[in-house]
Amino acid sequence: SATGAIVWQCRCTATLCEELKQKGMIQPIREKTGLIVDAYFSATKLRWILDHIPQGQQRAQQGDLLFGTVDSWLVWNLTGGAVHITDYSNASRTMLFNIHTLQWDKDLLAALDIPEAILPQVMPSSQVYGEITAGFLGSSPVPLAAIVGDQQAALFGQACYHPGMTKNTYGTGSFVLLNTGDKPVPSQRGLITTVAWGLASKVSYALEGSIFISGAAVQWLRDGLGLIASAAESEDLARSVPDSGGVYFVPALAGLGAPYWDMYARGTILGLTHGTTRGHLTRATLEAIAYRTRDVMEVMEIEANLQIPLLRVDGGGTANALLMQFQADILGIPIQRAAVAETTALGAAYLAGLAVGFWRDTVDITRQWRASDIYEPSMSSDQRESLYAGWKRAVERARGWLTG
Repeated sequence: SATGAIVWQCRCTATLCEELKQKGMIQPIREKTGLIVDAYFSATKLRWILDHIPQGQQRAQQGDLLFGTVDSWLVWNLTGGAVHITDYSNASRTMLFNIHTLQWDKDLLAALDIPEAILPQVMPSSQVYGEITAGFLGSSPVPLAAIVGDQQAALFGQACYHPGMTKNTYGTGSFVLLNTGDKPVPSQRGLITTVAWGLASKVSYALEGSIFISGAAVQWLRDGLGLIASAAESEDLARSVPDSGGVYFVPALAGLGAPYWDMYARGTILGLTHGTTRGHLTRATLEAIAYRTRDVMEVMEIEANLQIPLLRVDGGGTANALLMQFQADILGIPIQRAAVAETTALGAAYLAGLAVGFWRDTVDITRQWRASDIYEPSMSSDQRESLYAGWKRAVERARGWLTG
């Protein structure tokens, strides 16, 4: 490996993103890729790598380097270096891929001086691409039949196959995806337009809201402040108080993602008094996760011109029943928790199964989906809107903090 991997949360290329904005690249990048110019995506990270490893640009131009998102690296290793590919959903995360033509965009590559030869070939998400080398999964070769981005996989695993169906994954961050069908819906309000997946016969698109900090905020309570011994303890501690006591925590620990996209926002706690306890701060942290989801879903409804009737949820955070009930309350719609919490892995398995004929089609898969729990909203509309108005005030205090 020429260099270590760079995690999506790394903000080291924020300055490079500002340079792209100053060059007038916001609109072309938005129109071609469906993305916001942000350090979250791969393009500026790749430019940074080529600038910081010995003879990086020269080696790339000579064909001595290959680049890929983590899926490409896994495929390369699983096939013994025989296959250098990615799929539409992962490629659409790079800020280099044209989601309309389904090809690497030459203008964007030129803008960042990235040689196309180092990029992987882009394929559908469900197809037999080759064989996993014998020894990885037993003594015989195994067909490699699916590649998909984690959030798109979760949308597929949640059986959200029709326009308007929406899921949220509660992990380190939270990721809300709304299926928009066979046409990309351009966003003017801070969402990502992405390829959801590509099957042999068609490509599906989605709107996505990427929330950088979700479970990571609970981890910070544990590791940074020592308020809790484990993430699971957060629910009991939050239940020790009837509400947050007027405390709002904006967990902009790595800036704010959708729909704000503020790299200079920072974490902010408001409403503290002598009466504030660990319980209030913990409850405010869980509530912030739900507020951020509403931030995204309100914009989704406007841009997709529809009302989202319910939200399917998955990921580790869904084990927190207090969070799930507050999510239903602050959205005012039912929350369906998937019986299989790890729907990302399930979605990838479904796509592989389709490729090898284990399932016939998505109708076949839809019959398998089950909810383990359904949370109905129980909060009054007045209370819901009052709490959310306080949240919006808190967000404004957190925004642009580093720029004074």
